Amino acid sequence: MIFAAAEVAFWACLLLLAHTYLLYPVALFGAYGLAQLRRDCRYLARGADRRRPTLPEPDLPALSLVVPAHNEEDVLAAKLVNLAMLDYPSDKLEVVFVSDGSTDRTGEILAQAESAGLRVLHLSPRGGKAGALNHGVAAARHEILVFSDASTLFAPDALRQLVRHFVDERVGVVCGALAFQGTDEFRRTEGVYWRYEKALRVMEARLGVTLTASGAIYALRRQAWQPLSPDVVIDDFVVPMHARLRGYTVLFDPEATAVDSAADSVADEFARRVRLAVGSFRALGDLLRVPLDPFARLAFFSHKLLRWVLPLLMLGLLVSSALLWEQPLQRAALVGQLLFYGWALAGFLFRQRMAPVPYGLMGYFLMAINVAFLVGFWRFLSGRPEVKWKRAA
Repeated sequence: MIFAAAEVAFWACLLLLAHTYLLYPVALFGAYGLAQLRRDCRYLARGADRRRPTLPEPDLPALSLVVPAHNEEDVLAAKLVNLAMLDYPSDKLEVVFVSDGSTDRTGEILAQAESAGLRVLHLSPRGGKAGALNHGVAAARHEILVFSDASTLFAPDALRQLVRHFVDERVGVVCGALAFQGTDEFRRTEGVYWRYEKALRVMEARLGVTLTASGAIYALRRQAWQPLSPDVVIDDFVVPMHARLRGYTVLFDPEATAVDSAADSVADEFARRVRLAVGSFRALGDLLRVPLDPFARLAFFSHKLLRWVLPLLMLGLLVSSALLWEQPLQRAALVGQLLFYGWALAGFLFRQRMAPVPYGLMGYFLMAINVAFLVGFWRFLSGRPEVKWKRAA
């Protein structure tokens, strides 16, 4: 009986793991290629421009840029300079900073910068990012809202690229593309993983199944906004899904770009992923109730839900293959897993020596983010309150 259950668990875990990192990306690439071919044929037949044109200045909508901040004194100077360099009419741009219980010089710096086009809300005590966003949206005057982080630097034309899509009244959310600047360790670990993640997002966007935004750069139609509950952590996922619930479409525009600073190390990223894991499991019940078309549902299952339970699948595969050691395939699977875990452990213990080796630290990074989700799952089950949001070190 035990071995029969182990056999079922082995194949279920193996297929779901393969689906997450291999089968779904391959199927997505095939569907993306067919969609691109269809667009190319339509372009050749009709000669119409396939790109949404940017709007002439008189047609640009007024917008409110909402920036939550907590203890951001180190990055505010660069952020304020970046805002001044945005290519958008100043009379149509309102900036709302929300200082969420900051205890450093954030409030002082923002007070000095306050003007007719830049307003500052000071919240005390600290309530968390969801509360800061709720206050920022309530104070914003315009119908198009853009969200950003204090450390995020927009390309000069980013706002123009985002708002051009709202001429279509069906569009509720437009997600921008975020790039990261970081240390050598970041470039060899999360930087590699982020390039893979962005490729999936581009392909999903072409198929109309964009599910999540980067909280550092996305725009929203006010009618698509739903106030966030205080315990929401993954606001950049919950907000677009709320928009879908209200019947709006969600787009991804890779030409609306911004740059942010990455976590200095895998250890810093680990702490952030634990918070995201707790927030993901908290929001899961509400997210599952959002009506999605079949392909969007597949994307949610493959790109989100399976990622969240991947550590449990890894544990299931390890235990079941060990129990079925006498079978050649399961023995090979177990050896392969042990080699992967050895690679991850070597990356953790000998980071400096393995850093120059191409992809030498990727096993360590992949293991770290999955352990982070396991820790987050445990904290979710235990009901342990999560620390307030903060920018990665």
